[in-house]
Amino acid sequence: MAKSFEQESPSINLIGAGTVIKGDIKSNGDIRIDGTLVGSVNSKGKLVVGATGNIEGEIVCQNADFSGIINASVTVSELLSMKATAKLNGDVVTNKLAIEPGALFSGSCSMNNSPVKEMKTAEKVEPVKSNEQQKSAS
Repeated sequence: MAKSFEQESPSINLIGAGTVIKGDIKSNGDIRIDGTLVGSVNSKGKLVVGATGNIEGEIVCQNADFSGIINASVTVSELLSMKATAKLNGDVVTNKLAIEPGALFSGSCSMNNSPVKEMKTAEKVEPVKSNEQQKSAS
């Protein structure tokens, strides 16, 4: 009996330096981007953006390792790691975040185990007023 291992082992996808893709990518395996992607990435595996990589759009993945330029909203279910050469401009939702010295990050970051559940809880919480705000309200 012959077994098919193709379905059991996730694929590794590579977009090389100098390659430009306009569109959306969906994969069950790992993805490495050293070129440019204008669109979204949805991966059940790890997304690696190399030092020459550039993404503009939306990212949803299990783990991510950024070294390039990312202008996107990013949702990572486990670990987002930003290397020293990374430049991220966008909002991030992740469980764990590691940023090396030298990396640039501009945007908001929400860290929790269940992003949707925690965001709904956070909406109900009212901000605490400072003493000056309480005095002016009186």
